Amino acid sequence: MTSYLAMAAAPSLAGSAPVGQPDGKRDTIEMRVLTFASKQALDRYAAFLENAYFPAVRRIGLGKAGAFTSADKPDTLSITLVQAHPAIEAYAAAENRLLQDAEFLKAGAAVLDLPPADPPFAHAECSLMVAFESWPRLKAPKEAARDQARVFELRTYESHSRKANKKKIEMFNAGESAMFARNGLQPVFFGETLSGPQIPNLTYMLTYPNLEAREGLWKAWGADPEKQRLFSIPEYADKLIVSKIHSTFLKPLPGSMI
Repeated sequence: MTSYLAMAAAPSLAGSAPVGQPDGKRDTIEMRVLTFASKQALDRYAAFLENAYFPAVRRIGLGKAGAFTSADKPDTLSITLVQAHPAIEAYAAAENRLLQDAEFLKAGAAVLDLPPADPPFAHAECSLMVAFESWPRLKAPKEAARDQARVFELRTYESHSRKANKKKIEMFNAGESAMFARNGLQPVFFGETLSGPQIPNLTYMLTYPNLEAREGLWKAWGADPEKQRLFSIPEYADKLIVSKIHSTFLKPLPGSMI
């Protein structure tokens, strides 16, 4: 999210705009992982998001935003926030737009006006990404519009070098992104991380109706003939371009737009 949350909170191989200069046709995606000292602090922040942040995002048109907690580790005291901006300029302006909104300041006062002795969270990490050419805009799953049950998987692929990272992004743009959608895994976004921890990396988010459905969906993806073709190309071998994979399962908080 925008930087108030932290207080009170080389051209690609596929020919995209230079890194750090999204072309206006692809979202700039902001992701924050906030950790809390207690369950009470987490619940307080979740209420702030539901009652102040998400209504303001909708009201002033900042773009789609989502907030998530762990789906499989209930004792994890963290919230993952995802905010899509239509361009890098919109990301830069978002904080001022929020802080000029009187309704947001009033509804969020319980968190925005906390004293230094009682900070809203214990730690925050922020990543800034640009969406892939093959999936240029963040897409909320169909279940979000009806507030139906859904679970998410956030996956991060680290690479040993930027060149290797670019090659893996090229692979997604060459067909891997489309395979996820074709096999029912419901992508939310695919992002090239411009700044943040564990770089160089790419991060993407998938949606399932529930965790039990995940295995069957991935099995269908693995049997896709295009997957077999793409993964047989020598330069796309994982051992050459991916050094580590991180996977986290998440569920949406009340009010989440994703």
